[in-house]
Amino acid sequence: MNARNLRWMMLVGGAIPALLVAGIVGGGCTDDAYWYTCDDNIPPRIDNKPCYDAGPDAKVCDDAGNCNDAGTGEGDAGSGGGEQEGGGDGIGDGMSSLCVGQCVPKEPPGWFEPLLLWLGPSDRAPDCPAAAPVAGSEYHADLAIEPLQCATCACDPPEASCELPSAWSAVDSPACPARPGAQRTSFAAPEAWDGTCTTANAIPAGQACAGGPCTQSLDLPAPRMLAGACAPSVVEDAADPQGGFRWATVARTCAGVTAPAPCGDPGMRCSPAPPEGDAAPPEGFLTCIMHHEGEHECPATYPSRHIVYEGAEDSRGCTACTCGEPSGAACSVLASAFSDETCSTVVVSVLTTSEAPFCGAIAPGTALGSKTAVVVDLDPGSCAPGGGEPIGEVAPRGAVTFCCLDRQPQQPEPPRAWNPELG
Repeated sequence: MNARNLRWMMLVGGAIPALLVAGIVGGGCTDDAYWYTCDDNIPPRIDNKPCYDAGPDAKVCDDAGNCNDAGTGEGDAGSGGGEQEGGGDGIGDGMSSLCVGQCVPKEPPGWFEPLLLWLGPSDRAPDCPAAAPVAGSEYHADLAIEPLQCATCACDPPEASCELPSAWSAVDSPACPARPGAQRTSFAAPEAWDGTCTTANAIPAGQACAGGPCTQSLDLPAPRMLAGACAPSVVEDAADPQGGFRWATVARTCAGVTAPAPCGDPGMRCSPAPPEGDAAPPEGFLTCIMHHEGEHECPATYPSRHIVYEGAEDSRGCTACTCGEPSGAACSVLASAFSDETCSTVVVSVLTTSEAPFCGAIAPGTALGSKTAVVVDLDPGSCAPGGGEPIGEVAPRGAVTFCCLDRQPQQPEPPRAWNPELG
């Protein structure tokens, strides 16, 4: 297998995790710090031709046939490569330090490989750096919720009416209220009376009762208020009735597109490095691993945890407007009794209210021949409004855990190219 095919194989295998971060599903050889071998005449991952682990004794050869051990940098005596003095800078030793980004601890199982993460206000979010130009999904943190402004509830006045007093009666006693045992004589109005002149239950002059003349005082019950239910209504506020929410922090992920070169330590992985001169967190990029399914504890190698979210669900609303029972209704009625049958000669005319009945003395033995009643004032009352209260909540959804390095490792020096003539 020539060196050109070997380098092509490493590029394909290492680029897949970065493409996964960008939402691209890949396949084929996927790992770093390992060597693979493929058929020389068939490019890897074409026509389903697999790549195979070449093992720890794999040789790296150039087109001229000069070979070195892939993992150690020691030359193959049979190929004329020669041993590199002092560990040398041959391709074997160089391959262990080809990472031009940073060598960081490998991610535990279930976590995405290291990438760059920026956290901060959305209006200050930078573009992905050149070392990691592939922008992944954006996440959010620090939910700021504006209070929901519900419409103010009100109640329309109830439909109300004043029922005229109908159970009029004459009493054979001038005392008001009537003494115990006093005799009453009905002077009642007809059923469903509308207050117009009526002679119903007229009492002639001088009619005698047990206590003397039947007409010594006149007793009228209070008119009665009839009020229906109040209809709820709303008064729209000027504020946005839906309220709102926003994210104070955006989380931007960035990944590389080229294959990460192997690191010398099998427990390390080559990852894009933050831009040179990157400010300290939180303004700058962090090196983090990601778990996209809920909240998780961080491994010791990546101790700094950040919980972010895919979005939020707003389930808020307002309770319906309601109205209590009507109260405060009142009416006043002018009630008049006449001695004749045509409502002409007044015996008594009194303003009675729904809050109190009337009882008053009249000339003993006076005829009660007719009567009238008319509503002169009506207050329908009111109902206390209810409802219009905020309910529900704004809750973040789709928790994602990022675990980051406390500080960035020093970037390795760029590797020196292997020169077969210099060794």
